[in-house]
Amino acid sequence: MMSAAKTVTVGTATAAPGTIVRGAIPVTTLAGGTPLEIPVVIINGAQGGPCFWVDGAIHGDEPEGPLACQIAMREIDPAQLSGTVVMCPVLNVPAFEAAQRGNPLDTFSYDMNRIYPGRVNGYLTERMAAAHAAALEAHADFEISIHSGGAHSFLDKAIFVDESPASVELATAMGAGWGCIMSSFNPKGSPMAHMKDLGKVGITVELGGRSATSPTEFARVGRELASAIMNILRHYQMYPGAAQYPSPRYKGQQEALLAAASGLFLPAPGVGFLTMMKQGDAIAHIANIFGDTLAELVAPADGMIFGLRALPNVTTGEWCCFFCKVEGTRD
Repeated sequence: MMSAAKTVTVGTATAAPGTIVRGAIPVTTLAGGTPLEIPVVIINGAQGGPCFWVDGAIHGDEPEGPLACQIAMREIDPAQLSGTVVMCPVLNVPAFEAAQRGNPLDTFSYDMNRIYPGRVNGYLTERMAAAHAAALEAHADFEISIHSGGAHSFLDKAIFVDESPASVELATAMGAGWGCIMSSFNPKGSPMAHMKDLGKVGITVELGGRSATSPTEFARVGRELASAIMNILRHYQMYPGAAQYPSPRYKGQQEALLAAASGLFLPAPGVGFLTMMKQGDAIAHIANIFGDTLAELVAPADGMIFGLRALPNVTTGEWCCFFCKVEGTRD
């Protein structure tokens, strides 16, 4: 028997069953008298069910999450929804307003995705994280944080999980094309890690970045992320329709490949995202300003590229691309 729907309150937003309500999670007041708060929308289904929480822009130079939330909010009909969807399109508001990765008002806890869930009496970014975490803890059954390459890179469809069965299931529910599923490189300091500490489930998803911000590409990325949100709802039987799934689903570890020399990073012909390579296959070479090859990059293991820096000029020691060292499949 389907459970009865309940009124849900997050911050200043209170949504009765079958309604969509906007509001905010209060944090503090800034020196100029402006309130600092985290925007939130509740889509409360007419029928009871779990709470699915979506977070965007924990890094302020990653606008793909807000766009995906906008699209999904228009498409989710609360009359057909079982359970609740809570969205924070922009989690790190000062960072988003400045189009920077971290909060420019806070030099001590700049990157919210490294200090989450923060501290109630901590630095400013820690206090924002703590306010968000209190609301998340009270309601969310499962959560996704939407990331991208931001200003520095482009990342194709990739997911980080904590390797629990529930986390891998949530990653699989993202849908077709989301088969690059890696173990988390950040076991603490993120919403995903905090959800695990709570005995719940979260994942970190990556798509987009600087090389995909043209009108057509940005719209495509937003559409694909919104479709993944809808697919998750269908997988957990919160919304009508059949879910789709990735095949194959890879298991792997991330490795950042670094520049051995300074110059132009020039990919090898035919190298593509999310395409299986053999250990030792050519990825790119680095040439000086005269075109002389100074260094070569090859695949460190069997696997695939899922991220490339946005600009080809690199300095020794900078990362050039993100590589998924594939350990096998999950099927």
